Amino acid sequence: MDRSEGDARHLLTVLEVAHALAVEAGRATITLADAESALALRSVRYGDDEHYDVVSAFIKSIRGSDPDAGLYWLARMLDAGEDPRFVARRLVILASEDVGLAEPTALLVADAAARAVEFVGMPEAQLNLAQAVVHLALAPKSNSVKASLGRAFDAVRHRRAGPVPVHLRDASYRGARVLGHGEGYVYPHDAPEGWVPQEHLPAEVAGERFYVPGRHGAEPARYEALQERRQAAEGRRQGRRGADGGDG
Repeated sequence: MDRSEGDARHLLTVLEVAHALAVEAGRATITLADAESALALRSVRYGDDEHYDVVSAFIKSIRGSDPDAGLYWLARMLDAGEDPRFVARRLVILASEDVGLAEPTALLVADAAARAVEFVGMPEAQLNLAQAVVHLALAPKSNSVKASLGRAFDAVRHRRAGPVPVHLRDASYRGARVLGHGEGYVYPHDAPEGWVPQEHLPAEVAGERFYVPGRHGAEPARYEALQERRQAAEGRRQGRRGADGGDG
């Protein structure tokens, strides 16, 4: 704590880097040498407060679809001695948080850059990081994944947790069928379209929609296809109701 000058954020970052160094060396425990090396790596040529400001500018530049600014802040961080693994982790997070399903390959590119940092090492891996920065900056943007997960968490935390519907319960073990597990479940692969209309939520939240698509990139078309399947299924359901009523 003395070496971090009482700055808890600095201490946590040093511990994160020290842990990464230990894992890279194949050890389960952090040694004093790891901690000293982490402190040296964090001796970047800007203060800790500016560290967070620079990272913030880096993320917001990519989110704002500005590849030039993204590359500038990347170069500034790397030139200052920032841990490239920290940079890579931020890109992996951004790929899901700010690009998401608008460009489904974004996470793959960010993950590949993070793996390159470990496999290739610096300074060459800075090219992989730069490629990821440009790819993410140019990609269409969507925060639907983050927002939709937030709505799901809200339902889990503030609504009664209902039991798993019987047709979705595990029916693979002996005696499960006697308990009714799996009864009524329709196997999607048996359907010509590879999809069947069935409820996958407990009764307490049945029919609710947590996922709301973004408006950019590949996401709207994928959601539209889902909606078309749902509407077609609802039309068939209403048609059957009408036929049943006519028979009555």
